[in-house]
Amino acid sequence: MDTVLLTGAASGIGRATARRLASQGHRCILVDRNEQALQALRTELPVSAGQDHRVCVADLTDVDQIAALPDGMPKLDALINNAGMTDSSNRATVDLDPDDWQRLLDLNLRAPARMVDALRARLVRGARVVNVASGAGLRAIPWRGGYSPSKAGLIAQSRALAQADAELCVIVLCPGYVRTELVAGLIASGRLDPARAVAKIPLGRLADPEELACALAFMASGDAVPMAGSLLCVDGGSSVYGGSQTYAPADGDTRAPSDTPLSLTVRGEWPAPDDDGTSGDQHGGYHAVLDATALSSPPGQRLAAVLEAARRFDIDGPGSLTVLLPGGENLAWEHAGDHAAARMLVASLACEWGPAARRINAVEVAPGMTPDALAPLLRFAAGAQAQYLTGQVLCRR
Repeated sequence: MDTVLLTGAASGIGRATARRLASQGHRCILVDRNEQALQALRTELPVSAGQDHRVCVADLTDVDQIAALPDGMPKLDALINNAGMTDSSNRATVDLDPDDWQRLLDLNLRAPARMVDALRARLVRGARVVNVASGAGLRAIPWRGGYSPSKAGLIAQSRALAQADAELCVIVLCPGYVRTELVAGLIASGRLDPARAVAKIPLGRLADPEELACALAFMASGDAVPMAGSLLCVDGGSSVYGGSQTYAPADGDTRAPSDTPLSLTVRGEWPAPDDDGTSGDQHGGYHAVLDATALSSPPGQRLAAVLEAARRFDIDGPGSLTVLLPGGENLAWEHAGDHAAARMLVASLACEWGPAARRINAVEVAPGMTPDALAPLLRFAAGAQAQYLTGQVLCRR
């Protein structure tokens, strides 16, 4: 049983993540400034092995309140920096109140770093530090003040921390649009048109908080170690989409329940990741293909191998294709373009397949990476817990 500290736990993605972590048997340290909501959440969470969850009421824009958090804190296996805010004034950035600008930056950008510094002695060796950024950190969103700059800064800061501290497993999550209270408020105020947002999402829908909770619970686990130093975009493919045409809303509910068993087919010389008992030909399971044939393709032939894997993908309707690619190579310059083209093909196919709820992702396998080490990541990416994950290349450094 791991102990996980989660900020911004009282609502939205944080609340859904607390529920998922507790359901998996973890002990949660819940941090938020909303004491009433925190206490209500704590009472509903299941408790394992007599280890009760803990509530810490704190305003993370206050340096002194962050500094006080380690007092009496148990050892932590994971820290999820999820707390964040956006600007709600809809004013030009240069006209913002300086105090509002400062508060947003203090919470979104500076608080995660201060949390790591304050809790460093409480983090076990190999602890996972998961920083929740945003797709807004990859693409500028105007009229939201420092939101995009703060999230871009958090992405860069996280990558720098991963390089600076090898004892931590640092990963960044970039969600797309999620049906949280914050997004509901933007929609109600007219600042977000859900139809226009969906028009840029290949999967044709906004995410449910539970889908991001599944990702965060995985990233906070020891199974996420192969992703150390990387960024995971769980956004329905919006971060890889660059077309001019628009997507229609998904036709009905295309999602399977997140606990749907994985029905997996493996192609190529790679063992099936079935040690959790959820793989195999199961009636009503979430259908997925793991294609490892590109691993044996020579440099310069990766693009062709990914295309052939896509042509063999015969699942009709919701399902996923996960392609394994060689990673960590020092490719000759003549072959670098082919490898980059193969990665972009994954993104292009995700944009084409999204309306049918068909997903595709790639996982780069570094030299020496064992199948056992990658098995949990492959199960996650291929399965029903990652149904808003598509068009991504995972494990890239």
